[in-house]
Order: sequence, then C-alpha cells, then structure tokens
Amino acid sequence: MTHRPAGEPPRAVRPHPGGEDTAWDDGRPPESAAVDPAVLTALLHRHGWQRRGGAPGRYGRWTPPGPAAGATSLLVPVSRAFPDSEDLLGEALLALSRSGTPAAREILVSLAVPSDEIRWTRDVPAGPGGAASWTAEEQLRAAARRMLLAGALATRARAGYFGARHRRAAAAALENVLVGTAPGGRRLTAFVPAGTGRPLSVRLHQALYAAREAVDYRRATGGMDAFDAAVGAGVSHELTEALVALVRGTQGAQIAVDWAPGAGVPEGCGALAEAVEFSPGDLPALREAAARYLRAEPSVPVRLTGTVVRMRRSGPRGTGTVRLRVLAGADVPHVRITLDEEAYRIAGHAHLVGLPVRVLGRLESRGGFRRLTGACEIAPVQVDDAERDRLLKAVQEHVEVAAFFEETCGGDCDGEDGEDGD
Repeated sequence: MTHRPAGEPPRAVRPHPGGEDTAWDDGRPPESAAVDPAVLTALLHRHGWQRRGGAPGRYGRWTPPGPAAGATSLLVPVSRAFPDSEDLLGEALLALSRSGTPAAREILVSLAVPSDEIRWTRDVPAGPGGAASWTAEEQLRAAARRMLLAGALATRARAGYFGARHRRAAAAALENVLVGTAPGGRRLTAFVPAGTGRPLSVRLHQALYAAREAVDYRRATGGMDAFDAAVGAGVSHELTEALVALVRGTQGAQIAVDWAPGAGVPEGCGALAEAVEFSPGDLPALREAAARYLRAEPSVPVRLTGTVVRMRRSGPRGTGTVRLRVLAGADVPHVRITLDEEAYRIAGHAHLVGLPVRVLGRLESRGGFRRLTGACEIAPVQVDDAERDRLLKAVQEHVEVAAFFEETCGGDCDGEDGEDGD
C-alpha cells in the first residue's frame, strides 16, 4: 500500500455531481459499502492496472502502470463473499485516494457516481519535460467542450446546423460533467454521469463513428452523400467544426468512449468500442462538410411568443427592428425582427403595458436562427394580472430594457418614437 507523507494534506477534489451520499469529496474515498468489487476491478483494468496474482476466486493483486508499479499494489476482492472483503475494499480505496496518479483520481471519480468516460487524445509536439504548450492545452479543452455541446444538441433534435437552437438546454446538460486532465496537456477525460448523461454519451459515440465513415467515403469517392445521411446519427456543423478544432495543429487525434461499468453497456453499442481517429488529412472533408451543413439547413416556419426587450429605428416613423426574448414557439433565447410601422407600434405598446406578443414568420438559418423574416400577424397576448406584473418586472430589470427606456422613452414615452443601440 502507498502512504501519504506525514503532514501532507489530502488532495481536495470537487465532488462528482449526482446528489448521492457516496460522492467523493475532500480527498476522502467513497465508502466501501457503496463500491462493487467487480466495478472497481473493471476500472483498474481500463486504466492500465495489471493483475499480478492473488488468491484465485478470492482476491487479486493489482499494480499501476509505469514506474509506480513496484511501489504500489492493491488487494481487491473478487466479491463480498468472504469476511475480509469489506476490509480489503476499504484499504484499496484509501490507497487510491492517497495516490498522486491521474489514473487513481479518475477511478475514484468514476466510483463516486457511475460515469461514462469520454477521452480525447491529441498528438502534438512535446515541450520541455514532455509538457504541451499552454496554447495546445487550451485548444484541447475548447475543442472537447464544443464536441460535448454538439453531442448534447444532437440529443435534442437532428439537424445539420443548430445555430442558437436548443443551445440553452444543451449547455445545461453539460453542467454535471466533470473533467480530468493528464500530465503533458495532450489528453483530456470527461466524466458524464450515466444516470443523467447517458443519452449524450451514446449520441456522441454514434455521431463520431458516422463522421469517420463519412470522411472515409468522401476521401474514397469524392461524394458528400454520406455526410447527408450522417445527420441522422448526430453529425452536424457543430460536430464537424469541433473535430476541425481538435485535429488542427496536430499529427492526429483520438476520441474514445468507455461505458460506466456499473451502468452496463447501452443498447446498440459495443462493450469494447475502439477509439475513433482523425488525422490532418481529414480536415478538408470536415471543413467542406461544415460549410455544407451551414448552407443546407432550411429556414423554419414558426409562431413565436415573446417579450419585447429592445426596439430600434432610424427615425420617428417607418420600419424598425425589435428584439424578442422568446417564451414559446422556438428553442432559441432571442430573435430579431424587422417590422413595418404599424407592427412596430403594436410591439412598442405591448412592451409598455407588460404584455408579450405573438408573431408569425420564418426563423432564418443564416445568422444562426436568430432572425425572424416575413413577420406578420403580430398581436399582444393577453395574460392574467400576476403574470403580466411578473413579465413587466422582469423586462424592466433587464439591462437592455433600461437602455430602451432611457433612449426611446426619454421620460415621456409613447411607444412609437426613438431607437436604441445594440
């Protein structure tokens, strides 16, 4: 067993989200009663630990990879069938918590709450001491986050280009994901809670294989048809852009998904899926696909309900631009609409009395689905007094609307004149 030098405090680790009492925090290992020996064994094997003997059918002796193999060993029971199983588990978990290796930390995180592990590896030139440059590590983190976001978007809908659509829900899906780095800045691991994030892991896993097949088809035949079909598997402009960011400036990159042992293998997925690899030679196809998705995604007819948060026009009369905070009708936070004089007046009056408006139009893909074109049938939406007061208060407290009142109303607001800036 390894022991921490006297006087050295334990390494504090942020608890894994999930709400369970077994969460690993403050450097303390998970409770042995909450750990399945089979899961611990599977995680040790996944992270390169080697079994070096032990009583058959009772326990195994495991040693870590690398130089620490001769100084550290864990006795892990095969099951809880023997009286000393609980003690062996507790000692093994304590030794892991005192180990300074990234692999031990990752094993403890996965034990705290069952997590699918998504691992990115970039082949970049090593600096002094084998470390990657600051820029390279930042690029890895940014590309990994973009890829997770693309996977989360694909769980919400199938689209070649999402833009602003579903972005709030996708970003919320990443809140419980933890990240662990490896020495050298060339590897990054995301721990996605299997209980809440399994759809994200599965969709990203499927999308990466579909993207790999589409790139191979493009390079072999020159055709882009496979990228069109890959949208159904979760490939999108956002995912191809994330892959470009991951591979650019490297000699190659890999993405691997390992399922949480305690949660089992999801339906339709292999238990031992190989890492998906991309190389600099794939970049032209990925860039072409990203541009193709951006051009091809059609506009969407919608009927939106939202509150006016900004109004602008160049003079006291004529057309103007209105920004709505969307309440219903589309999964985007805000849209911009150009309205004729009468519709602009209706929007202004609705804003001043604290009512939302409903408007029909087409949500344009160009610009990221942030603009509504062909707007018509704009009308205030009647709400009860309590909801009206809530909406009015929320809008008035918004910093953009404060600018609206200052610049547009000028202390004697009639809802028609004036403008504000972006």
